[in-house]
Amino acid sequence: MKNVRSITVQGSEKSSRRGHRSTTMGGMPVNDMPWWRWRTNVRSGLHMLSDPVFQQECWLAGQSGYGDVTDAVYRLVEDTWLDNWSAEKYVGTIFRDSQEAALVDVAVLRVLRILHQVGADAPVSAYIEHHAWPEAVRAARDAHVRLATNDGEDPDVPPRTLEVLSIMTRVA
Repeated sequence: MKNVRSITVQGSEKSSRRGHRSTTMGGMPVNDMPWWRWRTNVRSGLHMLSDPVFQQECWLAGQSGYGDVTDAVYRLVEDTWLDNWSAEKYVGTIFRDSQEAALVDVAVLRVLRILHQVGADAPVSAYIEHHAWPEAVRAARDAHVRLATNDGEDPDVPPRTLEVLSIMTRVA
């Protein structure tokens, strides 16, 4: 398996329900947010949608282990229903503040607009070549950087594989 980084888990006696970080995963606070698994999935989708180099080297090249554009969008909206209502609804559970929520809303709306125009089963190139794709990537980047920075993680590391994401969201 290529590019799988080791995952460090550190425990603490403090409960995440009191707002303290109790576990970290690769530097990211895993459960200091009540719905951290959803946050992890949203961050993963935003990360992949925000990285043009990743899109070229993984999605267009057909590299396995990362899913495709629709998989990334699915992680944004699967549990959260951000395709139906504002991220503001999740401030304090998935998102730390209204600025995070606003940035996520912009990214989700731009990406979904393209998804609906191109179609969910379109090849990756159809998304990347869409005239509005650069704006969607910029919006996803803005949201990704804010969330990663707020979680104490470097926003410029490569996206994690879906296998690593699955392992991360299984940890309790």
